[in-house]
Amino acid sequence: MRILVLNCGSSSVKFAVIDTENKESLSSGLVENIGVNGHFKAKGPEGKAEFHFDCPTHKEAVVEVQKFLTAQKLINTIEAVGHRVVHGGKYIKSEPVTQELIDYIRSIILFAPQHEGAHATGIEVAKEIFPGLPQLAVFDTAFHQTMPRKAFLYGIPYSYYEDLKIRRYGFHGTSHRYVSAEAARILNKKPEELNLITAHLGNGSSCSAIHAGKCVDTTMGFTPLDGLVMGTRSGSLDPAILFFLNKKLGYDIDRLNKLVNKESGLLGLSGLSNDMRTITQKAAEGHTGAQIALEVFCYKLAREIGGITMALPRLDALVFTGGIGENSRVVRETTLENLAILGFKIDHQRNEDNGANSNHIITAEGSTPLAMVVPTNEELLIALDTAEYAKSVK
Repeated sequence: MRILVLNCGSSSVKFAVIDTENKESLSSGLVENIGVNGHFKAKGPEGKAEFHFDCPTHKEAVVEVQKFLTAQKLINTIEAVGHRVVHGGKYIKSEPVTQELIDYIRSIILFAPQHEGAHATGIEVAKEIFPGLPQLAVFDTAFHQTMPRKAFLYGIPYSYYEDLKIRRYGFHGTSHRYVSAEAARILNKKPEELNLITAHLGNGSSCSAIHAGKCVDTTMGFTPLDGLVMGTRSGSLDPAILFFLNKKLGYDIDRLNKLVNKESGLLGLSGLSNDMRTITQKAAEGHTGAQIALEVFCYKLAREIGGITMALPRLDALVFTGGIGENSRVVRETTLENLAILGFKIDHQRNEDNGANSNHIITAEGSTPLAMVVPTNEELLIALDTAEYAKSVK
């Protein structure tokens, strides 16, 4: 079955056409700068395309996707549409697109203000442009809804959870679900037999503790700001710091929000970049800010991994994924050194090869727990979920 996967961000639309039978991407692309001068870039079986165009809303962006897929002779082969949605609120699994669902996504815009409105608009446009096709919303938060209340509640009055639904939701759930299932497949185990920590590391980063195929704890919280140090996000910090900056420097809510979401993390610590590739290179060249950023990133990562490991009865494997997790040998090595208390013994050659020649494993032969590198594929998981739904309604 061929599935169109749409990911409508605040000012972008990312898309892919996935053949779920052979699990291959037939076409993919990105529309950026929605609201200004749209930039379209894509590839498909008939060739590539890149151009700028007038793109005031997501509708124009999705229309260009439709035109491109028509030119690529794929449009009439698409059997369903799957949508990535950052925040699912109350939903614990992927859900068919209905007007009620769209209305609910709009009702929780405050939970993820940069994303939810765009998701709702993108879904509405897709329903208009692809009428009659089954459409499914796949939520980043859904995988984490199996967490027990001791893990998802904050230490604030319980009424805020009851009345305002303030709790730890977790994000990157599609990636955590995919790589945990892949790790089980690679190890020739059933998911029910494994206890894993999955570390999705990129510009946004999070870790999850997974017991018997279900999430029991995760590092991101009510928003994607919580937890690990990230590209430009601070991760966890003492909230009193914000009160201090308000009193001392006069920072209002908008200024504080910009600080912790856009000016912190690797960028803030290094004073240089939010890109781990740049940080690693400059750290090796002796740049003090880059060295500080790398050191803090890896230590905080290890600290959070150690913290959520206690949610598991034992640890079978730590799974690295995402752009940094899959490619940064330095981050993996430094993090595992910081986790020596858990028994990790890295094999430097395996790590250098990203686990490519050792069944994805980067720890020494016979040592436990394992550390693995497993590439993520969120688009494929969304496509598989959507295909399963589409088959059920045929």
